[in-house]
Amino acid sequence: MSSDTKSTQFKVGEHIVYPLQGVGIVKSIEERTFKGAPTTYYIIYLNSSDMTVMVPVGKSKEIGVRGIVSAQEATSAINSISDKVETMPVDWKDRYRMNVELLKEGSIASFAKVVQTLYHRSKIKELPVQERKLYDNALNLLIDESSFALKTKPEEVKKMVFARLEK
Repeated sequence: MSSDTKSTQFKVGEHIVYPLQGVGIVKSIEERTFKGAPTTYYIIYLNSSDMTVMVPVGKSKEIGVRGIVSAQEATSAINSISDKVETMPVDWKDRYRMNVELLKEGSIASFAKVVQTLYHRSKIKELPVQERKLYDNALNLLIDESSFALKTKPEEVKKMVFARLEK
């Protein structure tokens, strides 16, 4: 085993967040040869997309793989949905770019922000297809991670989110 394996941040069986995909589980940590050098990989299964990805341990932080947030952070993100909505650009392409950047940040707070702004925008005018997909993705990411953090069923988290959105 390479020295990477000894310094792995995550353990087999641990739930993690994979950027823009949601919660996954580390199925194994394996060493493979890549470009002639031994490289240690996390093998991560993503239930939401029924997909398995290999992430080099040394690049996991750069890619944005992170642990599940605390219950307090998840609750804070969900509660932030009730905050006053900031003014968004009128042009949907500008809004879309801004929201994509927020999602790329990969924090649960940014997922909540995208859900909040696009939900309220959809109450003013129907969202274009790309923005609707972005909203659905952000909502799923928020619900997925929050349900793990709060040890609650996704349906319950969804009720909590919509209760805050309707305030």
